[in-house]
Amino acid sequence: MPTVSAHVARTLARHIDAVFGVMGNGNAYFLDAIETQTAAAFTAVRHEQGAVVAADAHYRASGRIAAGTATYGAGFTNTLTALAESVQARVPLVLVVGDEPTSGPRPWDVDQIALASAVGARTYTVGRTDAAATTVIAIEHALTYRVPVVLAIPYDVAALDVSDSSDAGDLRLPAPLAPAGAFADGMLDDIAAALQGAHRPLLLAGRGAWLAGAGDALGRLADEVGALTASTALGRGVFPRSEYDLGVTGGFGAEGAMRLIAEADVAVVFGASLNQFTMRFGSLFSPGTRVYQVDVATAATHAHVSGFVRGDARIVAEDLVERVRSLHAAAHASRSTARISHDSEESLRDERDSAIPVSAIPWRETVDVAAARAYEPGDDLAADGRLDPRSAARRIAELLPEDRVVVSDGGHFIGWANMYWPVASPDRMMMIGTAFQAIGQGWPSVVGAARARPETTIVLTSGDGGGLMAIADLESAVRAAGGRGCAVIWNDAAYGAEVNLYGLKGLAEEPMRIPEVDFAAFASAVGAEGVVVRTLADLDRLGTWAAEDAGTRRFLLLDLRISGDVIAPYQQEIIRVNS
Repeated sequence: MPTVSAHVARTLARHIDAVFGVMGNGNAYFLDAIETQTAAAFTAVRHEQGAVVAADAHYRASGRIAAGTATYGAGFTNTLTALAESVQARVPLVLVVGDEPTSGPRPWDVDQIALASAVGARTYTVGRTDAAATTVIAIEHALTYRVPVVLAIPYDVAALDVSDSSDAGDLRLPAPLAPAGAFADGMLDDIAAALQGAHRPLLLAGRGAWLAGAGDALGRLADEVGALTASTALGRGVFPRSEYDLGVTGGFGAEGAMRLIAEADVAVVFGASLNQFTMRFGSLFSPGTRVYQVDVATAATHAHVSGFVRGDARIVAEDLVERVRSLHAAAHASRSTARISHDSEESLRDERDSAIPVSAIPWRETVDVAAARAYEPGDDLAADGRLDPRSAARRIAELLPEDRVVVSDGGHFIGWANMYWPVASPDRMMMIGTAFQAIGQGWPSVVGAARARPETTIVLTSGDGGGLMAIADLESAVRAAGGRGCAVIWNDAAYGAEVNLYGLKGLAEEPMRIPEVDFAAFASAVGAEGVVVRTLADLDRLGTWAAEDAGTRRFLLLDLRISGDVIAPYQQEIIRVNS
């Protein structure tokens, strides 16, 4: 007869094929059932934080929900930073944990429900008669609201035998949100009219647009109105026509591209929250730009938004394409009628000339998009003799395999990969940790991405501070990705963001400095290949590695000894705001 833990494992495995975690007393029976009674694959990590991070990365890379697991008490509390990140980033996952027995807490138990609630995650606790049904409800909640949930198994319930009679049922998920009501209909008319009459229209899309599958519809809308396009850092690559795309907005954007965005007279934003970084702390758009927002949030998320429609980005984009086409057809019919009503050649010529709008040649055809989105190339070496991170990033981009999926830790260095390493779609560049302003989540991100996208090359970009914080899961990353994995460590022997912000204010820098660590030696210790990179020529090993067969080569770690004196543009922006 199956146990409560087995019911949880079997039900979970009907909807989830990847589980990540560390085994302990509280989840031993659950993991036994995952291994022996389901087809779900379990991947061990070395720190419980990594269980949540890997599940998070798995979803971001594939769109398929995954699970993490940890024991009770100290195992659970180790997951909290990663759990808070997933809440902030709106990433659905299930964290299966042991919990205190139903008879009451022991000396080593803590109030796990309260702790999870404090970071924004709901807990579902299974019982002897409802284990399967509760598991389904937890998964439904995670997918419906795009949040992580905790699924708790009390210690004295985990191994109880339960009959096979319980029926969990299928998942019931809501349909995509369509705009409803007269107000939404009128606002859609306003947006369509604004786009149709705009001289310099811009479409901006974020991760929500990608999750909605809105890329093709947004491309058609951009073509209909002749709009330039741009994306948030989490939405890069969502638009199908790169020749008209200005790239990422905010601090990761090129200065020329940001100047063009400021010239837009109408901007429509799809599936983006317009946070302070995307908005360049309020300066992305000019004061005269009319900004409309389309999102599943209940209200506009920035003060610059003048019109808001609540709805799925794909549905709204498709609707706007039809409304704009109707406006174009009506305008064409009106001009044709006007021509017929005039019988003089001069009147016809005057009417024809007056009917040609200023925007007859689309704005996007009059600007050099490629030049506008170009970044500073940098020097081979900085003034202090260490690598210039800009030139290193540019050279790495030339050598990396095109099929790459990039996972990023948090820290000063995030500017370099985000600016210089283009990716094909939003699910190929993930910044895990930045929503909660955390570092140390890079290595386990490799684990989740590698399991989600086994056909691709997984590239980690991390600083020395975050890399050291989670060094236990370097082994996990090497084991999970093998020869398909590569890590770039931006080693400036410091917590660079803190040096740039607080060191420049005159605060003591000693707590911000890190003795230079040999990450290449760390790599060798766990079976990977490590290369210390002091010049651009040292990066040639990346090129030969990329040409080798992934089945025979080893995980490659590049320890870049970069200058801390070259400050990323997004950091310069933060420094200006905080000065």
